[in-house]
Amino acid sequence: MNTKNELTVVGFIGLGRMGLPMVENLLKSGFSVQGFDQSEAARAEVAAAGATACSSAKEAARGADVVITMLPNGSIVRDVLLGEAGVADALSPGAIIVDMSSSAPTDTTYLSEQLQPRGFRLVDAPVSGGRKRAVDGTLTIMAGGEPTVIDAIQPVLEAMSAKIFRTGKIGSGHAMKAINNYVSGAGMVAAMEGVILGETFGLAPEVIVDVLNVSTGRNNTTEVKMKQFVLNRDFGSGFALGLMAKDIGIANDLAEALNLQMGSLAETSVRWKAAQDRLGPDADHTEIYRFLADS
Repeated sequence: MNTKNELTVVGFIGLGRMGLPMVENLLKSGFSVQGFDQSEAARAEVAAAGATACSSAKEAARGADVVITMLPNGSIVRDVLLGEAGVADALSPGAIIVDMSSSAPTDTTYLSEQLQPRGFRLVDAPVSGGRKRAVDGTLTIMAGGEPTVIDAIQPVLEAMSAKIFRTGKIGSGHAMKAINNYVSGAGMVAAMEGVILGETFGLAPEVIVDVLNVSTGRNNTTEVKMKQFVLNRDFGSGFALGLMAKDIGIANDLAEALNLQMGSLAETSVRWKAAQDRLGPDADHTEIYRFLADS
């Protein structure tokens, strides 16, 4: 594979809220990017950013050294690669596929097994940090796969990330992402219920958050979400409730596949799914506060 100084060609499939700024950072780092999204508006945006806008996923993959997928789930990733979209048929020999979507780790392992006989290598490299850090190029990346394959794509990952964790075997990146979002989602519910409890008793919500943030109850939600998006009813963090519910569901499915009895995880998954059913998958994930307050 070429080095980034030789303008490695990256095919990028999925140009949504996260994908487009990730492409922009690849371009800033000197990569040549061929991008595709089903949205005509997204294709126009990526072209304006300086990438080549492609009319199909297959076209975006053709001639690319690395193909990145940033799609809603693993089933869609598999369909794009091995289904009618025909991406695998367009790949160059030895091309590396990097699934940066939030996918189920067991599905990722199976996909890798299907790709290997065709000579293609897969890395699962989901991200954490949201749109703001996608724009800044400071995402956290959790990369699972063969060390030599990750070595080969390290410059590509570094263009989008401030921290890359090598998590282990294929599928481990997706497992880590699901675990992270479970812990985050459970902490969010606990923080919000604490505020609702205290406010109902008569405490000022701002005081509750201030105390939590200098005490042992501090977490990501109390620090960067409660005052910024919840107490002011802005609910504009930019991360969808449906995506959080999906990731927590993936963690719960993994626990069940491993025959682990994890009551807190199961209950957290149920509650986020119920919030999604009531508020809709496109609601901001901080809007679960409204669900909890009305329960």
